[in-house]
Amino acid sequence: MKYCYFLVLTILISSCSSPIQEVMKSDHPAIKQVAKNLKNHEVQIIFTQIDSTDNGSIEFTDHAFQVNEKDYFYPASTVKLPVALLAVEKLATDSLLHLDILYKSERDDELHNVAGDLLQIFAVSDNEAYNRLYEYMGRDYINDRLREKGLAPTRIAHRLSTSNADEAQTAQLKFFPSYEGDIVLEGNIKDGSIAKIKVKRTEKGVGYMKDSLLVNAPMDFSSKNYFPLEAQHGVMQRLFFPEQFKEEERFQIPSEDLVRIKQMMRSVPRQAGYDEVDYYDSYVKFFMYGDTKERIPEHIKMYNKVGYAYGTLTETAYIVDEKENVQFLLSATILVNENGIFNDNTYEYETVGIPFLAQLGREFHQYAIGNK
Repeated sequence: MKYCYFLVLTILISSCSSPIQEVMKSDHPAIKQVAKNLKNHEVQIIFTQIDSTDNGSIEFTDHAFQVNEKDYFYPASTVKLPVALLAVEKLATDSLLHLDILYKSERDDELHNVAGDLLQIFAVSDNEAYNRLYEYMGRDYINDRLREKGLAPTRIAHRLSTSNADEAQTAQLKFFPSYEGDIVLEGNIKDGSIAKIKVKRTEKGVGYMKDSLLVNAPMDFSSKNYFPLEAQHGVMQRLFFPEQFKEEERFQIPSEDLVRIKQMMRSVPRQAGYDEVDYYDSYVKFFMYGDTKERIPEHIKMYNKVGYAYGTLTETAYIVDEKENVQFLLSATILVNENGIFNDNTYEYETVGIPFLAQLGREFHQYAIGNK
């Protein structure tokens, strides 16, 4: 049967009819301790309810809580998702290149391929894999493409966890499409300068650590990556429900590559060859299972990307329960920095942030089951 899709947009921020409002009234301690201090935790949530109608179509209803693209939060590794998708899209424009072609970056001596980069990004959120894809495209190209897809005001400004994070010049990459010595040169791009973003809450906290010294002033995030929650949710919607968008707003990824990307997105570290003791299933999957190291059941398919740095935890996910026959989209962010000092590695990830996101996922999972 060919499904017809309908999008019902209902931004319900204060209405008691919103399922997010009901979830935030939960008696569960992980929710209650955050709900009583929403301002300091800078919580934002988007939940897309996916319902089947009597005529066999699928109906989408979006619910939002405290979502405001003008309220800044540090997106951390969530930026790896759009960068990964754009890299695959760009690779497909060259008939000589594909996901498994070997390449080498001038910044290291190792051989890589984009398929391996994607697997590392989704299985364990590897920073170096993201940085190589950043070098391949450059920030100007990335931002232009996201803007064309209607995902502004996203702004990718820098690499992650490296000394040359915002350097304008990207590395040169050498792709080797054949055994005959052919080389395709990519990267080696000179990007423009970074303008400071002009939104609220780019100055955070009462102090921050720099060179092991405390600076008694708010930390300025205005030159860092900017990826609002609506844009994150929009990436997931375009990836899994492209029919809802204009052709130019979709990711132009070959179908065979798309299958592989989705497989990697829902993979857990052990399926990618990582040691399960250190890289348990929920290592980078916080919704529903972040507060446990037990294996995620096979019938739960979680296609997601998380980010955590500077006390901010964020996740965007498309979750499918094949046993209960329910599916939904969920994106959320929370700040956990009780002492107000940034870059001191003293954050309440394990005691507040991850338990909140895990319970949030469970609450919406149960809501989806109860309303199917």
